[in-house]
This record gives sequence, C-alpha cells and structure tokens, in this order.
Amino acid sequence: MKLAFRKMRLVAHLLYGMWVVWTRFPRASAQQRLALNRAWSLRMLQLCGMRLVVHNDDARLDEGALVVANHISWIDIYVINAWRPTPFVSKAEIRKWPVVGWLAEQLGTVFIQREKRSDAKRIMHELANRLNAGELMCVFPEGTTTDGVQLLPFHANMFQAAVSASRPVQPVCMMYEDAQGRQSTAPAYIGEMSLGQSLDALLRGGPLTAHVYVGAALAPGADRRLLAAEAEASIAAALNALQDPEARRSGQIADRTRASIDAAANSSQDPLTGPDADMTRPA
Repeated sequence: MKLAFRKMRLVAHLLYGMWVVWTRFPRASAQQRLALNRAWSLRMLQLCGMRLVVHNDDARLDEGALVVANHISWIDIYVINAWRPTPFVSKAEIRKWPVVGWLAEQLGTVFIQREKRSDAKRIMHELANRLNAGELMCVFPEGTTTDGVQLLPFHANMFQAAVSASRPVQPVCMMYEDAQGRQSTAPAYIGEMSLGQSLDALLRGGPLTAHVYVGAALAPGADRRLLAAEAEASIAAALNALQDPEARRSGQIADRTRASIDAAANSSQDPLTGPDADMTRPA
C-alpha cells in the first residue's frame, strides 16, 4: 500500500477521533469513554502496521496510580492507550499540533512548559490532586525520547506527586519488534527528526509489534529520588528481558525481570541493569 494512501487513512482516523470525542463523549460514561479511547487507539496502531502484545497484565492498577514509562516516540501514547487509556503529562508544544493537540487536551492531558521551572511545581500539585481523586496519570521520566535501546536517567521531580499523594507508582516498559524478531528503532522520534519524517520511518519500518511490560507497583515511600531509582531499575530490567528474543518467545519475561531486580537489590552493584519476564498476552 502506498505511503501517501496510508497517511490519508491516518488523517481520516484522526478526524474520526475528533468526531467521536465531540459527539459521543458528552453522553458517554467514564467506562464508555475508556472503551472508545482504547478501540480508537488500537485501530491507530493497526493503521500504523503495528500489533500490541502485553506482558504481566495481572499487575495492572486501574485507579489512583502514577504510571511511568520509557519514551521512544509519539506512538507510545497510543500504545499505552490501546493497553489501558491513561491521561498523560506532555510538553506544551503538543497542544499546538493540529488535531492531535486538541484530542490530547480533550482526553485529559496535562501540558507542561519545560522551560519554566515554576511550572513543574504546578504540575506536581495537579498530578497529586488527580491521583488523590483516584485517577491514573502517566509521565515519561526520561524527559525526552530515545531510540529505545537504553534508558536515560530518570528525573525525580514528577515522582513527588506520588509521594505527596501517597499513591503507588506503576512502571511500564515499551519495546518495538520488527518482522524478523529484532528490536526496531523505526518508531523512534529523536534528534532533529520532524514529525513527518518520524511517521515515514514508522510506516516504512513495519510490520511491527509493540511490547508492553506491566511492572509490579512500587510503594511511594517518602523519597522521590529513591522512588525514581526503583522505577528506573524495574523498567531497565524489563527492557533487558524484552530485548531477548528467547524470553519473548518463551513467555519468561516477568520471571527474568523479577530475578534481575532481586539480584540487583541483593548486590552492591548499580541496580539499573538486568532481566525480567512474564506472560505474553496479545491485546
């Protein structure tokens, strides 16, 4: 299928999303909105030539948790929403994107002006209030996108919301796999790449599988830096396991992830490396 035609289908799907939010959301219950969001996001992945596989979904929390994930691309948002719709914290520039920005705002996205230090404090208070109200919120603590091969150090600021609200943190790891069973960097939206260039690379790189590993919940504790380090260790261990084709095939990702985290906790070495594994469940 020609690239231009596939892009036209994506544009049509975005416009359909606007219509759904505009006409159906006002009369829909909270659960119906989640179902509509998830169905629309799953279709978005399909149009991008991507399927979703979720690991360890039994660990999923459905209310009052701060979800933290590694960040590779704009498509990450639709991957998470196809798994379990969750409002995000996003850079303020996205609010200005045609269609996408409007949709993000209608779906409860919290926009942050990163160049303003004071804005982080405002966002932290808003997140804490929403967590206390039983909502879920998702942040990308690396602060920027990567190629997905390794993690960047996690910033601890947003973890203060979980500490202040005494609400758990749920680590989530994403990894993209190509048709040959290798990790793919095609979805990566990095460097000076434009959104259009990123979309072209994603569409040309398919078919792809988006793997989501749902980590065990972390107690908030009293120290945001320690909490950030624990979340980073959990996601690093899951990424290490997801990068192993044998672990993905055998469904041992969760076991390996837990073993890696336990080994790191019992050693004096840096805890931010190691495996983890669990059940694979196509969405």
